[in-house]
Amino acid sequence: MAQPNIQGRFFWQELLCADPAAVTAFYGRVLGWRAQPAASDPSYMTFASRSGPVGGAMAPGAEQKDAPSHWLAYIGAEDVDATLAAAVRLGAKLVQPAADIEQGRYAVLADPQGASFGIYKPKQVAADHPVQAGDHCWLELATTDLEAAFKFYQEVFGWQVIQRMDMGAQGTYLIFGVAGTPRGGVMKLTHPAPGPYWLCYSEVADLDKAIAAAQKSGGRLLNGPMPVPGGARIAQLADPNGAVFALHTQAKVSVSSTSAPTASPSSTSSAKSPASASPAPPPATALKAPPAKVPTLEPAKAAAPKPVPAAPAAAPAAPAKAASKPAAKKVVVKKAAVKKAAAPKKKKTAAPKKKAAAKKSKPKKKVAAKKKAAAKRKVAKKKVAKKAKRGAKRSSSRKAGKARRKK
Repeated sequence: MAQPNIQGRFFWQELLCADPAAVTAFYGRVLGWRAQPAASDPSYMTFASRSGPVGGAMAPGAEQKDAPSHWLAYIGAEDVDATLAAAVRLGAKLVQPAADIEQGRYAVLADPQGASFGIYKPKQVAADHPVQAGDHCWLELATTDLEAAFKFYQEVFGWQVIQRMDMGAQGTYLIFGVAGTPRGGVMKLTHPAPGPYWLCYSEVADLDKAIAAAQKSGGRLLNGPMPVPGGARIAQLADPNGAVFALHTQAKVSVSSTSAPTASPSSTSSAKSPASASPAPPPATALKAPPAKVPTLEPAKAAAPKPVPAAPAAAPAAPAKAASKPAAKKVVVKKAAVKKAAAPKKKKTAAPKKKAAAKKSKPKKKVAAKKKAAAKRKVAKKKVAKKAKRGAKRSSSRKAGKARRKK
């Protein structure tokens, strides 16, 4: 069976950090990756999702031991040497000469604007497949000159313009692809530091849970979470060593290769998902890290770009996010205070009720007393009336006796 065309496809992501073994548990909790040392070189750690191998991690060489941790994206090339020569001829800087490894052939360069990347031809290539949790799903380039940068990659890898999105003051967001399939985007760098860079997005089933797992494991949230066209959501984070990576979760529908992560509303339904998640053999245990001169993403100094309709936005400072937690605690304290204050109110309101009841009972006693007094007066009046009647009878009988005697 003929192998699929690999020119211009993203095949591998490699993390360069001081202690690869220390971050394997972090990415396992956040992305569900399984990590294990490479058979031929235990110092090289390989990552695999449920779909297959997705990347690796290694310590930088002695010449750049002080370089910040960063991820390096590898782009497929049918002919590594010819692609390397074309890239250098168009202004790229050679970082790592072409070399053979057990799984294929590779080289590392920096594009004319300074973003580092690798080229790689694996011996075995897997076909595109539906994106699953843990797979890489989108690559994004932030650069100082969008048009010049894209022209470079277009001539080297044959990328096509899928769509240009107008982002107003932020400029244009260019979605590129290979053979009609969207693979990533290019946007203008909005922050002068740390310089042009590639950012990889990985798919997760639940973005909020993945962010919580990252923060609990020592990572930092740099930007997001935020919605993007089509109902998806994204976030940008830094791992415990400071290497920046990004997460993407689709809308609540089955994730398949029919939807690009950050496409615009008009292109989301028709665009196909990047195949960067396709499993490929690791680019070897012997792979060397780029020298310190290669521009690398340094999240501690600058965040990613601002939010854009079709692409992840740049990271507002991590402290801003950290501040949101204390704010939540303050809210809880205020609620508790309100509850405590409410108890005395109930007591105060209860006392007036008793007083009110006492006030109400006093008038009742007075009324009863008045009624008794009135009854006594009535009785007295009756007695007086009876006495008066008796007196009247006596007087009348006396008068009658006098009249008889006169006769």
